[in-house]
Amino acid sequence: MIITTLLWGATPILEKTGLAKADPLVGVTIRSAIVTAGLFLLTFILGKGRALVELDGKSILLFGASGMMAGLLGMWTYYGALKMEATSKIVPIAACYPLVTALLSVLVLKEGITLHRVIGTALIVSGIWLVK
Repeated sequence: MIITTLLWGATPILEKTGLAKADPLVGVTIRSAIVTAGLFLLTFILGKGRALVELDGKSILLFGASGMMAGLLGMWTYYGALKMEATSKIVPIAACYPLVTALLSVLVLKEGITLHRVIGTALIVSGIWLVK
């Protein structure tokens, strides 16, 4: 997880710098095209090509909806905000998506609510308020 944290922590600096001369939609398009090419290459190098073509329709639709929501619309709105505001302000606010996930997990997936989750959620909301 340390490598993931470092990669995700450094990425907004690259994105903010790239957005100085690019429209947010163009940035998302370039980012997504390069990621897609890399994913196909990695999938086939690691021998996962068969699993890719054998995936059921429901899973394909769910991953597709996820890609449209997070990979297209989420990234586009994130890049738009990142282009206009300070990185140190936008990234912590955008990183609060677990609040939405926690709420939807309870409402849609019927997951339980615990005291620790309520306290954690309250601390996240407090953090958003402090960053604003």
